[in-house]
Amino acid sequence: MNDNMKLFAGNANPALAQEICSFLGLGLSAAEVRTFSDGEIFVEIGENVRGCDVFVIQPTCPPVNDHLMELVIMVDALRRASARRITAVVPYYGYARQDRKVAPRTPITAKVVAEMMMVVGVRRVLAMDLHAGQIQGFFNIPVDHLYAAPVLVNYIREELHDNIIMVSPDAGGVERTRAYAKRLDADLAIIDKRRERANVAQAMNVIGDVRGKKAVLIDDMVDTAGTLCAAAEILMQSGASEVYACCSHGVLSGPAIERLEKSQIKQLVVTNSVPLRGAAKDCKKIKVLSVAPLLGEAIRQIHLDASVSSLFV
Repeated sequence: MNDNMKLFAGNANPALAQEICSFLGLGLSAAEVRTFSDGEIFVEIGENVRGCDVFVIQPTCPPVNDHLMELVIMVDALRRASARRITAVVPYYGYARQDRKVAPRTPITAKVVAEMMMVVGVRRVLAMDLHAGQIQGFFNIPVDHLYAAPVLVNYIREELHDNIIMVSPDAGGVERTRAYAKRLDADLAIIDKRRERANVAQAMNVIGDVRGKKAVLIDDMVDTAGTLCAAAEILMQSGASEVYACCSHGVLSGPAIERLEKSQIKQLVVTNSVPLRGAAKDCKKIKVLSVAPLLGEAIRQIHLDASVSSLFV
């Protein structure tokens, strides 16, 4: 790496940005990102970026719209300042759940966000655990899609040891959960779930034998925690000795913390792709693992035009 590489960050997750900079041995580049009294966002880049390889670290986590606008405005400012290449480092990709038309006259907002990023000047995207893998195809630029699995698998192996069974909270997450089960040499179970409407889920039954085992729920994100808490309840009813949950993105909005505190989940493990807010900071059931080294190594490889395939696990 050399002086031609610069890292910037908005207000979404400054702590993660600082960790990534520390891992790379670089300082965070200067940028002023603030709002006018009417809520409009103002950005001013504080140093020369002409001809530089620039990385903007900005997960589009809550408040999603504010952080998305910060990202696109920062990219526009950097493009107009003649940055050579701008890579958007988006550990958590907001609007990812709307990746297809599920009813007439509904949008595909995951595609809208991709278009916005490309139009303003993003030339590469580094993301982690996209809600739907096909979102990569919404971009006409390179997308490096990392997974938090190495971090979460190591934690499960070291802390939960043996007698575990990996559980998918729904049919859509089976492939993800099977990958964890294979790496941990563990059995697999599936929750048969029926969703009545958005953010409301009802777990029906368990496919697989969880009796006497530590059940570990695997998902890409936890938002209102309805799915995980309902799944934990039926796992305990089915004879599991304990229930844990591992999710890449701890969005934890609305009634999530209240549900988690009352649930059968012994511990919820998340990464720092999304910063904990409000009551989530004080919740003793939540364990946060850092993905800064994973993202930092990917940034290093991208800057050096080297392969990042070894990180796609």
